[in-house]
Amino acid sequence: MFKLLLIGLGGAGGSVMRYLVGGWMQKLGDGGIAKLIPGVGVFPLGTLTVNVTGCFLIGLLNVALLGPFTVREEFRIALLVGVLGGFTTFSTYGWETLSLTNDGQWLAAVSNFMLNNVLGFAAAWLGYRLAVAWFGTVS
Repeated sequence: MFKLLLIGLGGAGGSVMRYLVGGWMQKLGDGGIAKLIPGVGVFPLGTLTVNVTGCFLIGLLNVALLGPFTVREEFRIALLVGVLGGFTTFSTYGWETLSLTNDGQWLAAVSNFMLNNVLGFAAAWLGYRLAVAWFGTVS
């Protein structure tokens, strides 16, 4: 029961962080960053940022919290499942990509799909590799 409470609290915190970080990055993108890509209208930069950051953190923390920074399982699960589960937005990503296609913005939809998947995988890989380099392999 304690583990479920920690996951729920972590999820609430992660959701608030997602809202703040995603909104902040979207405002930056709407102010000019997304306009650098020709042919793309409004691009969901906030969601992309949150997804890539979340993928990086889950790759890093999965190694770190099982290796040199061993914590009790319920706290590790609360962070990885609760906080990062509330923070990452792949359900939002799916909806935004579908909305872009429904609006006829195929270039933006394909860009969103490719960037979230390729950069998310690359960030998870990088986080994992950095954690292994910093902390050693997980036994």
